[in-house]
Amino acid sequence: MFPAPGPGTVGCVKLSRPARRAHLVIHVTASAGWLGLTVGLLALGVTATTTGSPAAVEASVRAMKLFADWLLLPLALLTLGSGLVLSLGTPWGLARHRWVVTKFWLTLATTAATAFALRPGVDAAVAAAAAGHPLPDGGDVLAGPVVSLSAYLFMTAVSILKPWGLTRRGRRLRAAAARRPEPAGPARP
Repeated sequence: MFPAPGPGTVGCVKLSRPARRAHLVIHVTASAGWLGLTVGLLALGVTATTTGSPAAVEASVRAMKLFADWLLLPLALLTLGSGLVLSLGTPWGLARHRWVVTKFWLTLATTAATAFALRPGVDAAVAAAAAGHPLPDGGDVLAGPVVSLSAYLFMTAVSILKPWGLTRRGRRLRAAAARRPEPAGPARP
């Protein structure tokens, strides 16, 4: 029988320091890319909704479609996956600290919103602009980037500040670890 996995393990494997650092670089890079793309989407959405030029509207929403179709979802999934590996393979754990749980659920929600709300809204805007019609709802190309940007900035602040302390599970695991006796070291001659 295998011992129960402790904090900072994936299954029964704890991430080595180089692996942890590599995953951290991947996670931060993907998260920053996702944040940057969202700022770009917001700028394009503002352009599409405020310009009077049909050509500028069409160019803006086509650029938004390019971002949404080819870049956002892969970066979202990479952020989610690398965050999961880090949480499961480091002492932070997935359910030990409230800030990690909050980031996980917000990342999952924004990934789903990217796939099922933002992309269809951008597709509808492109179809309308290509047909020479006004945007179906100008808010569609602005709401997604505004909500996403707010969530990403909040998650960035949470990552830096690490507020709210331990979850109930985290407190229970910490108390159990404190009660465990220290393993005896090798006997000295």
